[in-house]
Amino acid sequence: MQVRIYQPAKTAMQSGRAKTQSWLLEYELATARRPEPLMGWVSSGDTLNQVKLTFDSADEAVAYAQRKGWGYEVITHNDRIVRPKNYADNFRADRPRVGRF
Repeated sequence: MQVRIYQPAKTAMQSGRAKTQSWLLEYELATARRPEPLMGWVSSGDTLNQVKLTFDSADEAVAYAQRKGWGYEVITHNDRIVRPKNYADNFRADRPRVGRF
């Protein structure tokens, strides 16, 4: 069985980074998802794709996967670069000019 270990990204509906510090372990899809003919909902024959296990660190998730004998892939994310901005910078005299002005 193959699993994926990653840190979730923040949702588009939040400005903070809540619920992004934990690590998730998800199972890879064993069967393809397909639309259900009557209602059009997407379904799968595998119920393990609904399971998400939460861990405090990547090492704990990797140790769990190794204990169970599963193959795993750890997906790391890019670090956030915070560039401080000030409203006063819009009116600086030495800022680079953009466009035709």
